Amino acid sequence: MHGYAVQPSAGMIKLDTMENPFRLPEALRTALGERLAQVALNRYPAERGDVLRAALARHAGMPDNCDIMLGNGSDELITMLSMACDVAGSTVVAPLPGFVMYEMSAKLQGIKFIGVPTTADFELDLPAMLAAVREHQPALVYIAYPNNPTANLWDDAAIDAIIEATPGLVVMDEAYQPFASRDSMSRLKRFEHVLLMRTMSKFGLAGVRIGYLIGRRELIAEVNKIRPPFNVSVLNCETALFALEHADEYARQAAIIRSERDKLQVLLRELPGVRPYPSEANMIMVRVPDSQRVFEGMRARRVLVKNIAGMHPLLANVVRLTIGTPEENVLMMQALKESLG
Repeated sequence: MHGYAVQPSAGMIKLDTMENPFRLPEALRTALGERLAQVALNRYPAERGDVLRAALARHAGMPDNCDIMLGNGSDELITMLSMACDVAGSTVVAPLPGFVMYEMSAKLQGIKFIGVPTTADFELDLPAMLAAVREHQPALVYIAYPNNPTANLWDDAAIDAIIEATPGLVVMDEAYQPFASRDSMSRLKRFEHVLLMRTMSKFGLAGVRIGYLIGRRELIAEVNKIRPPFNVSVLNCETALFALEHADEYARQAAIIRSERDKLQVLLRELPGVRPYPSEANMIMVRVPDSQRVFEGMRARRVLVKNIAGMHPLLANVVRLTIGTPEENVLMMQALKESLG
């Protein structure tokens, strides 16, 4: 194994980790600073976490028979889910390529991980997924919606078939929900063993580290037993509450990102030897003739993207482009064209 690598990005146009490229307007930044100055840093986090849970439940449209818990980003929630499902013979199943933390967290907990390759076009291989569920009877199945790194939404009928066949928990990971045309909230009403996981990172608070998990009350109560006390800091909590109070600004930013994504799809399709894949996230996966050459060429031009060719055999010569600001996207396309030669 190796640690999670973070690329140095000082002085670069940073388009490698699916962050929202926009900062808050200056007036809101000033207001946030004044608000955070009033936080009692000498006290452990207390009831403001409950206020944030309620605000996130309203924001997400949580069903009445559900509850919500907070994590220090989705990564901590994934760790807690692995711990909750760590009993003798447990197995975790997820499509591949997918988010690396599903596998890493399972293995660090000593749980067997079964990765099921997607089709060549990065769709769910339903027969293979159902076969894996039948054989391994997983305690936990992850379905990212949209998926990372492929950025696509899976077929809904296939998802429901997998949920119905799974004896354990099914986690719908909706990290990129602000940019997608569909979500899975209705599945919480239909399936009692489904959990919905979201994050505020792609919302626009990647530096704040707020993830949340929604599910039936009895399930959340069990997972919550594993949650460390005071796992969300008072500064993070107050920043998240401030952001939800100004959700219209973040919605405006998300709309720009979706519009830029659509423009980039058109421009990328015009490049010879380049194949962009459909996206419902704030990133586009692109197959190029030589991903390492493109990555190095763009980095030399001060544009940082992600070469994901080594993540899975299906990703040969694929780079992942985060959607930036309109100005950043112009520079990204110029660097890509020049790097293609």
